Amino acid sequence: MLMIDETPPPTDSSEERTDLADLVRDRTAELGISVRALAAACIDAKEPEAGPLWTRSTLGNLLAGERVKPPRIPELRALAAGLRVPLHRVQDAAAAQFFGMDSVYSRDRKVRATVPGFNDLSPEDQRKVLELVERFQRG
Repeated sequence: MLMIDETPPPTDSSEERTDLADLVRDRTAELGISVRALAAACIDAKEPEAGPLWTRSTLGNLLAGERVKPPRIPELRALAAGLRVPLHRVQDAAAAQFFGMDSVYSRDRKVRATVPGFNDLSPEDQRKVLELVERFQRG
């Protein structure tokens, strides 16, 4: 009989990633804006009538390493707008921070694969994944 262990693996806080928080911290510094100004600018262009989708307190908690809920697509679009970066940068950072997923791109950046723990793979295994992405891109 096959048994499936549904107990989540223990999480070691030293392994928690901060990719999205780092992106927010770096971009606010580069843009010279406050967290309050960023929150006000986080408006999803597809649903502007909803207003800002990030609060100053949620962004502050993210930056402080406090627990926040993983953002949904509209929130990611809004954060990308506020940070003035392409959506894929925010998606990649969120996937890494909240799910431990690393994005891998084809050379022409037309194909993206999200791979759990890609950065922890050996250089040979990373090369194999990159070859698969390139092969997929060629069709």
